[in-house]
Amino acid sequence: MVRRVLSLASGRLAVGILLAIALLAILGPLLAPQDPLATSDNSLTGPSAAHWLGTDYLGRDVFSRLLDGSRVSVVGALEVTLMALVVGAVPGILSVYLGRVFEWLTLRIADTLIALPFLLFAVAVTALLGNGITQAMLVTGVLVSPLFYRVSRAATLAVARSQYVEAALISGASLGWVIRRHVWAKVLPPIAVALAQTLGVGFIIVSSLSFLGIGVQPPEPTWGGLLASDLGYLDYRPSAPFVPALLIMATVWASNLLADAIRDVSGESGRALVNTRKAKANQLAAGGTA
Repeated sequence: MVRRVLSLASGRLAVGILLAIALLAILGPLLAPQDPLATSDNSLTGPSAAHWLGTDYLGRDVFSRLLDGSRVSVVGALEVTLMALVVGAVPGILSVYLGRVFEWLTLRIADTLIALPFLLFAVAVTALLGNGITQAMLVTGVLVSPLFYRVSRAATLAVARSQYVEAALISGASLGWVIRRHVWAKVLPPIAVALAQTLGVGFIIVSSLSFLGIGVQPPEPTWGGLLASDLGYLDYRPSAPFVPALLIMATVWASNLLADAIRDVSGESGRALVNTRKAKANQLAAGGTA
């Protein structure tokens, strides 16, 4: 699947942008030219040689805060995505095999989580557990998990009724072996699509919560927090929100683009793509030998 995704121009572009964001999260705090928390008397200044993106209302270097805040934003989005994957995909697959009671229970839990407004619920949980990014992201991941539950359940239902799966169960194969050997390979493509989409949703959630000051202890920088801090001073620095907003938009767009690329190369579309390319290769080889 990875080779098929990279064979598409859209897939290469999406992977390139996401890798750049990942490197920014890993190396950004180390590359920050100044202390992102240090204040100065030069507040609300424009771009200069000393401050590439200017300074904020407390005189802190915006470029350093942007680099330092990239790690929190990326890690928060990954926490949302991985928590949603674990909480949603595993029960979704098992609900097909563990009987009607487990199926009914997990379906009702998924319906309940869908009905809950994640933003208000995240605010309530952070008020109880403390204003930490990890608590807020893990709770939000649980609220997003019904997407993975429904995707994995639907894909598993399509595979569970196939003859080779039923034959494996009748022959005495364990449920875990059947899931690893037969089910997981068929369920993986739709889960990968949901994973890429949820990564973009995670960035939006992290940015929204940090924009409201939830989950992050000030003065710790985040991309959403940089947007919020600039709104009150647009008369002095009207272009200040452009860079953090551009990074958030590029990350979300690349995640959705990657999801589209995975969808294009998986299933029937993927097989058609491979067959088309094989036919073109055979035509070129035949033309070269003629």
